[in-house]
Amino acid sequence: MTQAPAPATPPSPTPATLREPAHQVSPRAVGFWRVAALIPSVVLALLLAAGYVAWWLSAGTPPWWATALGVLGLVALAAYPVVMPPVRYRVHRWEVTDTAVHTRSGWVTISSRIAPLSRVQTVDSRQGALMRMFRLASLTVTTASAAGPITIDCLDAEQARELVATLTAITGASEGDAT
Repeated sequence: MTQAPAPATPPSPTPATLREPAHQVSPRAVGFWRVAALIPSVVLALLLAAGYVAWWLSAGTPPWWATALGVLGLVALAAYPVVMPPVRYRVHRWEVTDTAVHTRSGWVTISSRIAPLSRVQTVDSRQGALMRMFRLASLTVTTASAAGPITIDCLDAEQARELVATLTAITGASEGDAT
């Protein structure tokens, strides 16, 4: 008597490797982020210098450690607008496919978000005064997710308008209510 062969065991699923989003933000984002970082850095540097002068006028020469901390603070405030924008530009990426929106953002803490287009509820664009000067816009895709909206910062303004139209067409054609 022959015995039937044992059924083949199905292959164990291998985890798929998530590739990075395909598109970088506009190269003008570096200048925008630099100016946007320079404004608070200058204000904080002026406040730090004013505090040092006030200390010097009221109590005499501050101790060496206060001077060292002040200089260290000024160096950090000067370095931030120089270092952060190019690092952030290398990290920020985005991609919209027929099925999902995928973003990666940050510069110290890097986050990646993917939202299926079937879950998209609204698509908004935003362009503040400083962004208009750099001809940039940000796109916010709100989904039926507790994690909140997905934002693509610093797209070329024209590209953002086209992307809003594309996302509106894709999500408008999908069935359901995105919940």
